[in-house]
Amino acid sequence: MEKEEGENQTSITEFILLGLGDLPELQILLFLLFLVIYIATMAGNTLIVALVVTDQHLHTPMYFFLGNLSCLETCYSSTILPRLLASLLTGDRTISLGGCITQLVLFGSLVTTECYLLTVMSYDRYLAICKPLHYGALMNGRLCLQLAAGSWISGFLALCFTSELIFCGPNEMDHFFCDLTPVLKLSCSDTSQITPVIYIFSFLNLVLPFLLTLMSYVCVISTILNIPSTTGKQKAFSTCSSHLIVVTIFYGTVMIVYMLPKSNTLRALNKVFSVCYTVLTPLANPLIYSLRNREVKEALRNVVRRSVTLTRIS
Repeated sequence: MEKEEGENQTSITEFILLGLGDLPELQILLFLLFLVIYIATMAGNTLIVALVVTDQHLHTPMYFFLGNLSCLETCYSSTILPRLLASLLTGDRTISLGGCITQLVLFGSLVTTECYLLTVMSYDRYLAICKPLHYGALMNGRLCLQLAAGSWISGFLALCFTSELIFCGPNEMDHFFCDLTPVLKLSCSDTSQITPVIYIFSFLNLVLPFLLTLMSYVCVISTILNIPSTTGKQKAFSTCSSHLIVVTIFYGTVMIVYMLPKSNTLRALNKVFSVCYTVLTPLANPLIYSLRNREVKEALRNVVRRSVTLTRIS
């Protein structure tokens, strides 16, 4: 469809996602791999949410935020993986313009929400370890709800400017999902006004939360090192080690993707790290928290014991 003068129409109605490369012999293998990852991600994060909701011992601020993070990860994975799985299975790499913009907005909003949630979780650990006597009064139920709601709302205020983009060709996108950089690269709009907005959003929604998270953990680690007993240090560090691992994986891969030079030789590496933070991080979160967290493992054991008991009774 040609663009008519004076009308807000575009000649592009769909994009072609080039995906992870032209490797037809690996399509089925990749499909099976990502299908297993998607099922495991959905099952793991859903299980975490169910445990947090049903187990009374997990009705604390730390696990309330963990439940929010796990809920976020199910949405996050469902934004990227179903479309990638369909492409690998059918070979159809096209995505409509509306579908692409929707995926971009949802993905950007959820990434922003995750940045704020990770910051809130680090603040919770800061209060628990650095101000233990005031923790119960400071991190009350009302504040928990406000911090969680603020994280979600802040995320979905992002990327509203994408509705102003115009596309008139070409339509091949060298990525496996509609990310901001490749979408802007294909836009024939004047991005000189959008670029400063992107920098402001990036600072407010990525850099600032990262700096606040970093500051929290500098204080946490400093406090832990000053604890006189070895047992006390181990106990304090165990309460925040899982979250620190998740933060390192998430921000590490995100920064590599968006700070890596966009040269042809590094394009494949860029996709690998994109897979890490879009596909593998949501899978890693429930594994890290379940394997390293005593309360979560105990809650899981209780569920298994109750299930076995009910099965025997029936």
